[in-house]
Amino acid sequence: MPPLTSPRRSALADQVIAQLRAQITSGEWPVGSRIPTEPELVEQLGVARNTVREAVRALAHNGLLDIRQGSGTYVVATSELAGVMHRRFADAETGHVAELRSALEAAAARLAAQRRTAQDVRQLDTLLARREAAWESGAAEAFVQADATLHMAVVAASHNEVLAEIYADLGSVLRDFLRADVGEELRPEAHMDHSRLVEAIRAGDADLAAAEAGAHPFGCRPGPG
Repeated sequence: MPPLTSPRRSALADQVIAQLRAQITSGEWPVGSRIPTEPELVEQLGVARNTVREAVRALAHNGLLDIRQGSGTYVVATSELAGVMHRRFADAETGHVAELRSALEAAAARLAAQRRTAQDVRQLDTLLARREAAWESGAAEAFVQADATLHMAVVAASHNEVLAEIYADLGSVLRDFLRADVGEELRPEAHMDHSRLVEAIRAGDADLAAAEAGAHPFGCRPGPG
């Protein structure tokens, strides 16, 4: 007969898993951040070390966390599906990822031009300005995040929840490839004008919006802006 504490420990581990997952999905622990150490989690959660370890290992198995010996445990995805996609496509060919981005973003931009609301357009204007400010600052990581956020807003403006969720789950993969393209230093020749995309969505020009969005993934590498 197994110890009577086993079911309780399993249920408690499930509760801890849910708490840790909530920290990740809410953005409290963003992708790329290191989570608190095991002793810190034990103190914060008031549970045994073995329970914390079991929960962290479960989330690592599901692809949300990456346990790096000697360094700590890091957030690598915001959902189980995102974790699967990150593992599956981390070593994919750059051109294939660009083709996938092109297909998804062109479809989303076409729908956004047809369905955008006044609030959507205001949000796109705000994020476009933030993207340009990030570029002017010269901070590569800030630009990567600002660019990714603008593209996510275009997809959200499609008002297709399934498309938006799939794109969000691919987010860390797409940011990784954009980060690799941008490099550590922003190059003037690599700048891409996204104002035409926003204007096409504002004007309701579905064909132009799709063409602009579909071309952007292939222009990340140095070329005319």
